[in-house]
Amino acid sequence: VQLQASGGGLVQAGGSLRLSCAASGRTFGSYVMGWFRQAPGKEREFVAAIRWSGGNTYYGDSVKGRFTISRDNAKNTVYLQMNSLKSEDTAVYYCAAGYGAILTTIRTTRVYDYWGQGTQVTVSS
Repeated sequence: VQLQASGGGLVQAGGSLRLSCAASGRTFGSYVMGWFRQAPGKEREFVAAIRWSGGNTYYGDSVKGRFTISRDNAKNTVYLQMNSLKSEDTAVYYCAAGYGAILTTIRTTRVYDYWGQGTQVTVSS
């Protein structure tokens, strides 16, 4: 299984970026795809998740209303559209795939079995 994250970069506060996560190596129909981020010296933080089947979405409180997660089944790719970016959004963003996540665990790292390599997002103020 491979998860390839891309789309990070340097952007000014208030700007937008779209991250992509291309998944390969298995069928992800029953999986949840998530985005997490980690800033220097901080723990990995849940950003958003989407159920591959059904498309239910979940967001962390700090990004709700600004970020949108979506998927393209034909391309086996998950996207994270990030708008109204703030300096505190600066982090390495990781995509992940997990099987069996339920509402109470979907925001925790332990239910995700596969992780991408991370892509740096830097927001300048």
